[in-house]
Parts: sequence; structure tokens; C-alpha cells
Amino acid sequence: MLASDIGVDLGTDSVLVYIRGTGVVLREPSVVAYDRDTNEVKNIGEEARQMIGRTPGNIVAVHPLRQGVISDYTITEKMLKYFIHKAVGRKTFWKPRITVCVPSGVTEVEKRAVIDATMEAGARDVIIVAEPIAAALGAGIDISKPFGNIIIDIGGGTTDIAVISFGDIVVSTSLKVAGNNFDDAIIRYLRKNHEVLVGERTAEEIKRTIGTAYPRPEDETMEVTGRNVLTGLPKTITLKSSETQQALEENLTQIIEGLHQVLEETPPELAADIATRGILLAGGGCQLYGLDQLIEEVTGIRTTVADDPLSVVAIGTGRYTEFLEAKTSDRR
Repeated sequence: MLASDIGVDLGTDSVLVYIRGTGVVLREPSVVAYDRDTNEVKNIGEEARQMIGRTPGNIVAVHPLRQGVISDYTITEKMLKYFIHKAVGRKTFWKPRITVCVPSGVTEVEKRAVIDATMEAGARDVIIVAEPIAAALGAGIDISKPFGNIIIDIGGGTTDIAVISFGDIVVSTSLKVAGNNFDDAIIRYLRKNHEVLVGERTAEEIKRTIGTAYPRPEDETMEVTGRNVLTGLPKTITLKSSETQQALEENLTQIIEGLHQVLEETPPELAADIATRGILLAGGGCQLYGLDQLIEEVTGIRTTVADDPLSVVAIGTGRYTEFLEAKTSDRR
């Protein structure tokens, strides 16, 4: 693997770039702000994220990926090019080979769009890896062995649940329920139960501060300010963490049902491995308080959160070419 080879975690919420020997060198929101009248890009990344909900009519701040797939090809290409240049520098003597992770449920057409956008952004070659495999590699699991490992990767747009053995996915499902849906559920709950309208940034802050999937030892509270849906005036309410559990219940139930489906389809020998080795959680969405406790309670299987859940997919994406090279040499 050359020094110029990089791994890109191309997420709905954020983009991470990993370089071998250096680690994760870039972590930025996958947001682009552009002038819709001229199509001129104004800002990319954190600067663009700061503009969400605060721009004049002609400036739009968008996520060019939705639920793990490209929704705006041209904007995605510009964003990728910007992040790759920012990570490796503009003065490179060769184009990098780029490994990109995608949700396990993407179609061949969606995969092709990722490859084309990455090539246009400056890659000499593109390798695609499924997110659960990248998450397992990034967490330090030796997936080359014939043992069953189950990964739940909760990103911004998708939740991937997969059983991996012998270097490949045996059973998997990809759900269109993840961190962004948690935010939307909180927004809907506040509107319905408190008659307060808040934006996605406030909802995300609520999720991170007092959001919970499992009862906390003490019911924590947070002051939340939004717009009164009846009067249009600012309104501040006190929100309890137990209310966020109610708000998120439907989304969490869908994830639990997806997990049950994967476990039911898992071959008995691999199911026995999982019972021993446990369930691994990865991705930013798995940082929701008590999610590991909830999954452990409903399945009876030990559940742990990866050491660096936000970075494991990017790290594993960067390590994937090493895994492929080792796999090839073993066959010789």
C-alpha cells in the first residue's frame, strides 16, 4: 500500500479520510453550501454546516448524500475533490488509490455512482468495501478466520447489521434508520408534545446531551429553545431524557427487529460464535446513551461499543487494501 493510498468513509453526516501510517487525517461534515442561482460552491465541510438553517434564500446548505448513497452527483464530486486535496495536499506526484466504504445494501448503480464520483475527484483506482467489513477491520477483529462476528454500524443515514465470517458477509441487512432519523424523531416529538419547532442542529444537540435508548439512573433535563408553532414567537421548554426515549422508541424498535431478522437467518454454528463473542456496535449513532444495554437486554447477548465508534469505519476502510493483499498472498 503506497503512502498515497487512502481510505474514505463517505457518510451521510460526515466524511473521514484515513492515511496509512498517519491515521484519520480529516473529519468534516458532509455538507456543501452553494448559490442556487449560479451553482457556485460557497463553503464545504464545517463552514457549510454552520450555515444550515441560517442562509439567505439563494444560498443552500445541503447533504449531497442521503441514507448512505449519492443524491447529488455533481456536488458530491466537488466535495470529495475538496476533502481529498485537503487531506493529501494538492501537490501529489501520483493520483491516490482510494478505498471507499458503502452501506451493505447499495445497488450496483449506486456503487457505480460512488466509483465514478471518486475517479472524477482525482483517484487513479477505486476499491469499494461494505461498511460492516470496514467497521470490523477498524475495530481490530480478524475477519479472515472462520468465526462468526456480528457488527451493527449505525451511521447518519443507514444502519448496517451483518454477520461476517471468513472475510465476507454471510447475512446482512441495511436499514434506512439511523442517526438522522433519531434527530427527526426528536423534532416531531417536540412539535407534537410541546408545540415547539426546532432545527436539526438543536435536535442533534438534544440527542447527544440527554438522548437515551435505555432508562438513565436519573431523569436528566435540558433547556430547549425553539419557535412556538402557534404564536411564531420564541419558546423555551424543559425537556426530560425519558421523553427522548419515547421519541426514539419507534426507530430503535426497527433496529432491534432488523437485528432479530439477521440472527434468525444466521447459520447455527456462526450463531454459537456470536453468543460467545458478542455484538459489536460502531458508527456515530451507536453513541446514543444506553443503546448497548437495550440490545443486550432484548437479545441476551453481550453487547459492546467499539473503542472509537466514529472512526472505526474510516480506519477499516484504509486497512482494507492490506487485508486484500494478505488474502491474496495466503492463496499463493
